[in-house]
Amino acid sequence: MTEQNALSQIYLDANATTPVLEKAADAALITMRTMFGNPSSSHITGLQAKQIMERTRGKAQQVIGSGQGHIIFTSGATEGIQTAILSALCEAKKHLDDNKQYTLLYGATEHKAVPESLRHWNKVLGVNAEVKAIPVDRTGKLDHEFIAAHIENALMICTMAVNNETGVYQDLQALEQTIRTVNPSVFWMVDCVQALGKRALNIAHTSIDYAPFSGHKLYAPKGIGFVYIREGAPFTPFIAGGGQEGGLRSGTENIHGMAALEVIFDELLKTDNAAFASFEQLQTYRTQLSETLKQAFPTITFNHDFENSVPTTLNFAIPGFSSKEIMDLFDAANIRVSSGSACSSKVTRSFVLDAMGLPAWQSESAIRMSFGPATTQQEITEACDRIKHCAQALGHSCLLQHNNTVSEKEALDGLVQFKVGGACCWLFVDGASKSAVIIDPLAELVDRLKTIIQCQQLNVVAVLDTHGHADHESSRIELVNQLDNCDHLGWPKATKSVTLKGHHLDSIQCGDFDIAKLPTPGHTQDSVSYLILDKSNDSEEIKYLFCGDLILMGALGRTNFATSSAAAMYESLLIVKNISDQGTILCPSHDYNNEFATTIEAECKRNTLLNDVLKGQLSLASFVEQKSIVDQQINDESGSEILCGASVCSKASFELKEFSARDLEQHLLQHPTTALIDIREPHEYALHHAQQFDQNVPLTRLVDFIARFGQDKSKELILVCRSGSRSQVAAQALARLGFSNIGHLKGGYALADLPR
Repeated sequence: MTEQNALSQIYLDANATTPVLEKAADAALITMRTMFGNPSSSHITGLQAKQIMERTRGKAQQVIGSGQGHIIFTSGATEGIQTAILSALCEAKKHLDDNKQYTLLYGATEHKAVPESLRHWNKVLGVNAEVKAIPVDRTGKLDHEFIAAHIENALMICTMAVNNETGVYQDLQALEQTIRTVNPSVFWMVDCVQALGKRALNIAHTSIDYAPFSGHKLYAPKGIGFVYIREGAPFTPFIAGGGQEGGLRSGTENIHGMAALEVIFDELLKTDNAAFASFEQLQTYRTQLSETLKQAFPTITFNHDFENSVPTTLNFAIPGFSSKEIMDLFDAANIRVSSGSACSSKVTRSFVLDAMGLPAWQSESAIRMSFGPATTQQEITEACDRIKHCAQALGHSCLLQHNNTVSEKEALDGLVQFKVGGACCWLFVDGASKSAVIIDPLAELVDRLKTIIQCQQLNVVAVLDTHGHADHESSRIELVNQLDNCDHLGWPKATKSVTLKGHHLDSIQCGDFDIAKLPTPGHTQDSVSYLILDKSNDSEEIKYLFCGDLILMGALGRTNFATSSAAAMYESLLIVKNISDQGTILCPSHDYNNEFATTIEAECKRNTLLNDVLKGQLSLASFVEQKSIVDQQINDESGSEILCGASVCSKASFELKEFSARDLEQHLLQHPTTALIDIREPHEYALHHAQQFDQNVPLTRLVDFIARFGQDKSKELILVCRSGSRSQVAAQALARLGFSNIGHLKGGYALADLPR
């Protein structure tokens, strides 16, 4: 492959938006320049504009088969949804019976615009119906039995023709049969945004009352869409004013948007030489992409059934990799995809995949790859080639099995942090001896850890759990079936003893380091902490303290499990204080807010409960009483999800120096000793990035960096990543732990002319 910044973009996020088709952009530009008249004007320029509008309306009617139904141009799908819901509820309100409880139904996998709009207008109009989600099965199909049972007293039902995350389509004919058999008069809206150009539509032959569409999902500009309204269906204008669109939708019409939309309709209506690929060709593209993905990532899981999905959407997850990791990997290869859910610093999942009942790891790790009908064979071929290179890059970093030689792989040395959701798994490697220990293994990471072990030729001396976990099963046995004579947490029975600050601890050797076990009950009866002791000095010093769920970032672990004890936790906190230092790096089992690691010093500044215990200002009885209140708050926050600890204080946030690209360039010239730190993962470099930064510190190695360079926390560090999101998170973590001169590049290298 060529250098990264010379690679053309392969855009595979068409369900989010599409580029404007060149012919459509030309039509819009010509219209803006020469036929810019107001369609309400009676002069020639106005009449020309009106002709464009009516011509486009006519073609829209042909494309969707609207018959005698109305086509009203809108700003997009969201406006169309509001128009439909407002119209239906205004009419329904006229006929409400005070003695009845009404419902508003929507599919559980609908775009959030639908349920939010239902709730909004339900409240504003005072309809006060119960808003209910229709369940779906594992394939995303709506539960017809549920609909039949709840549709009788429903005022409106909202469903989706094609889902935006999975591409799953509904059988509208079967759905109509279910709805109309029980309630012939209920208002029915079908979101057709993702169906246009991908599914045959003949809306006039259905009893659908309303159907919104959006132009920018199919190569038209943003800001233009339309809504279908069945002949005879009630209508209330969502936008009132000058009376445009026959009084149905006021506001000066978006003529250049309509001109572009007309070009799109022309392409859809063509029988040959169209800019859009046939349905059969789109299926071929999907087959090529899916087969390449399976070859590149053999453990891949597709989150939907291709049998009931449009061919332009692939939704998948790769065990052991978060959606953010795969997005960054593909982005490094100039392939644009999206996650199955919104990315944020907290744990997020796809509500669509959750509704389908898929496992949490699939929902959290989902990737959506979507293309449009204007995609070419050349683009698909190039995308497949780059996907293979992505897999090779992961192999280079020992994250995926690949036929690289040992000399091509980066040798591990130090601490690596893996995360699945809010749970952490730690791998410590003594590079000199190739000895390793794994702490708190996670089932989702088994294959990934095995690959690293084999690739790096590591000698795993122990795989340890800090306690019996309530929120997940340990995968220790899957990783250490060759290690015998261990207790239920993986601690070997044949150990030696070390003495640290008067405490006699069992220990095992990991190369030039000792791993010591410190009982710290409280969160559970069997909770222990593990200390990695550096033997390079005359006296052993704690390099890391893996504290399980004793101390978390901004929180203490729960003590309201059956095997918990707040009193025991109180004593364990005092022991940890006594055996460690204020700046000892604590590595917990959970990181719910992307803060990576912590220290006693950092936690005492924001956790009053912990601070009062360690300073002797809180008695055992008072701690137990206050801890029960905190634990109840965790119960209230977590609902059905098991949280092993929840933040009892606000997430730490710091004023960071944020640089624009131009400011950073000047700053580096004036301050040549400033270290520019690129925090992308090594496999992103393997995709032909120039390595012209002072250091590469990926997020998985951030805690290792803190330990290695924590003695010089005043040195100026400026962090850089692809988008600015990772660099900001990492910079805040460093600032919280005492690094006093931290900045980052706002917007990342994606918006800057920096070495890549």
